[in-house]
Amino acid sequence: MAVRVLRAAERTASAWKNGGGITREVAAHPEDSDLGGFHWRVSLAEVAQGGPFSAFPGVDRVITVVRGAGMLLTVDGIQHRIDARYRPFAFPGDAETDCRLLEGPLTDFNVMTRRESTRARVEIVDQPVELAVGDGGAVLALVLEGGAALGGAGEPLGPLDALLLTGVEQDVLELDGWAAVVTFDQLD
Repeated sequence: MAVRVLRAAERTASAWKNGGGITREVAAHPEDSDLGGFHWRVSLAEVAQGGPFSAFPGVDRVITVVRGAGMLLTVDGIQHRIDARYRPFAFPGDAETDCRLLEGPLTDFNVMTRRESTRARVEIVDQPVELAVGDGGAVLALVLEGGAALGGAGEPLGPLDALLLTGVEQDVLELDGWAAVVTFDQLD
């Protein structure tokens, strides 16, 4: 099993073209792929103002509010109130999507997968959890608040730090707080 520690302090901020916020990529596969070439991509966004989402044809998305009061998402004309922290919301990336912030800026956790190649499962956990990586897959665990360590003896992780596990293996993520665990399965 390969384990990579992905520190929050080492992420580069990318400003949105519309000026509505910034994104920090946590990890992508293949590594260093652009927005048109990823199989999966995980990021954190600091949203300063509402507006339309960029369209991602053939991509499924899961968004989770990490900080802030939340947002009202309109996805293909249907409104969804996303106002609870740590509650993942899935929607198609090719849907016409617009965002209105409920009470000011927020931070959200985004998972995007190419529909034809990858499936993702997003779980929010607040107790130790077994991380199991399947053949050809990966698991990413991002600390939302508090701290964590792999196997209880691994390198300590702080808020917004992450672990990326690849290879067929399993281990336990010990937690003192909350984490998002994303399991990526490669489709045949």
